[in-house]
Amino acid sequence: MRFISAVVVALSFGLSLASPSLETRRVVHEKRNFDPPGWSRARKLADDVVLPMRFGLKQSNVDRLEELLMDVSHPESPNYGNHWDPNQIADMFAPSQESIEAVRAWLHSAGFAPERIKLSNGRGWLDVKATTAEVEKLLDAEYHVYAHKDGGEHIACNSYSVPSHLREHIDIILPTVNFDTRITPRPSSNKKRSTERKASINKHIVTTGQKAKSPPVPSSLANCDENITPDCLRALYNFNYKPIATKKNSYGIVEYTPQAFLQGDLDLFFGNFSPSLVGKSPTFISIDGGVAQTEDQSFDFNGESDLDLEYGMTLVAPQQVTLYQAGDLVMGASFNNLLDALDASYCTFEGGDDPNFDGIYPDNQPGGFNQPESCGIVKPANVISTSYGSQEPEMTAAYQIRQCNEYGKLGLLGVTILFSSGDNGVAGFNGLCIDPATGQEVANGTRFNPDFPGNCPFVTAVGATQINPGSTVNDPEGACEQVIFSGGGFSDIFAMPSYQKDDVLSFFKNHPPPFSAAQFNNSQKARGYPDLAANGANYVIGREKQIDGEFELVFGTSCSSPVVGSLITGINDARLAIGKKPVGFINPAIYSPAFRIAFNDITTGGNQGCGTPGFTAVSGWDPVTGVGTPNFERLLALWLLLP
Repeated sequence: MRFISAVVVALSFGLSLASPSLETRRVVHEKRNFDPPGWSRARKLADDVVLPMRFGLKQSNVDRLEELLMDVSHPESPNYGNHWDPNQIADMFAPSQESIEAVRAWLHSAGFAPERIKLSNGRGWLDVKATTAEVEKLLDAEYHVYAHKDGGEHIACNSYSVPSHLREHIDIILPTVNFDTRITPRPSSNKKRSTERKASINKHIVTTGQKAKSPPVPSSLANCDENITPDCLRALYNFNYKPIATKKNSYGIVEYTPQAFLQGDLDLFFGNFSPSLVGKSPTFISIDGGVAQTEDQSFDFNGESDLDLEYGMTLVAPQQVTLYQAGDLVMGASFNNLLDALDASYCTFEGGDDPNFDGIYPDNQPGGFNQPESCGIVKPANVISTSYGSQEPEMTAAYQIRQCNEYGKLGLLGVTILFSSGDNGVAGFNGLCIDPATGQEVANGTRFNPDFPGNCPFVTAVGATQINPGSTVNDPEGACEQVIFSGGGFSDIFAMPSYQKDDVLSFFKNHPPPFSAAQFNNSQKARGYPDLAANGANYVIGREKQIDGEFELVFGTSCSSPVVGSLITGINDARLAIGKKPVGFINPAIYSPAFRIAFNDITTGGNQGCGTPGFTAVSGWDPVTGVGTPNFERLLALWLLLP
């Protein structure tokens, strides 16, 4: 199995085309072997269609990103906590002048006048508007229009080539082989919206429609195996901390329009579990026209955001929580749109994003956000939790690697990035697995389907546990096997980071999985996930209007991620209160031997999928629950000892 280090961004999947000249010899830079589920080729793209081409240049020093991140994040490093500032990061990773000039010279030689080629402010992209005919000749590609079974169209090619001497200078070219993965608004029942593409970024939350015992009793721990409340979580994870440095601290939670909270739902929950928060809302940051819409009200439109904020705000009160609401009601948004807003150097000329892959702003469609894209509009919160994800096969490796490297840069800034690991065990969304012969996601696939961005070694992937039926908060938890299964496994793209090497090798040595290389990447050199876990079953959420003002139970790693984020926010508060810095990228610490006493090892349960029992939770790290669930007081004591 072939996989790639997260810091490798120049990518090629094919053999060179026959030609004796270095200048004319080409290599396939990216190739897609299948069309994503639901998409089919409709027609050839007309030669005169103008494409907004963006050439992503290879960044400098990305081969050192893990080394640099470990230097400020490993608890044994003398530079622990010495996080960088944005200017340092921009300077360190800006593409070299050699790369800029090499790609520019290629475009000139292909007939593009200098005034047509624009360099982004961050020096990471070259932008050219070109006709289909020009692009096909330049890239030795053929563009088609693809149609989705649910409506909507997409422009893409199956592969593209570049001169061999430019491989070391080019990271990725857009639009080319990638397909739509932004979270796209659904049509309203009252108003037909213009965009109807099927979203591939999915919420990691599930409901059975089951109502909680009404009313839940916040002070009782007797029924935590049936109804999880904030008090259950405080008892499970020894989390009884009241923030004192709230003006210095920050906690961000990400949502994608049209998913939006309802204040009535929050107040119903707060009235029962956190009365001081009744009437209070998160600090709202609109990214690319993001709006807390109230037109569509149902679990599909409000459940995720309600859950994240009801628990995040309650667990860190009185700390104010920031809501990053991404995407307008017409276009929607992607992970790239969020990253643009957090890091100005990641933004590019006219957005720098693939119009068939990311939200492109200004959005001049009726009702769209018709202002410039949100570029570096906000300083990233100290902790950012995201309960959405996708799957590796749905995007090219180059696209995932470029985003993963950006998460690494945020880690250098001192930001903790948390992603839920998925709800389908070793399978992908809707239980899809990979066909080993084609690499395509299919219903009867037999190869495990890794999650993205949980597969990125520069984020912290959070899996799910449960209080086993009939057990109490004082008993060991198991891997979540009620309604959902904790997402986990091994990447087919990213190499194993150094911080988890000992744990992953120990897992294979002491608990070898009973699956073949045809089923998962068993090379013992791949990134394993999740990194840790928290409860993800039977969460009580307030739903004021949808179910007559009662409480509903939800399940998912969407529950787990904001809980872990709340605990890390508490630790940051304690450090900031005594003049120390936020903990930033936490993986090197939580995998270090000294920190193992601060985790509850999960040794029962599994994460079935793809026609198998999946992996099994065992002693030590495992690809079901990571290093286990956190004990806040122990983690706090350890992190307070660090500089």
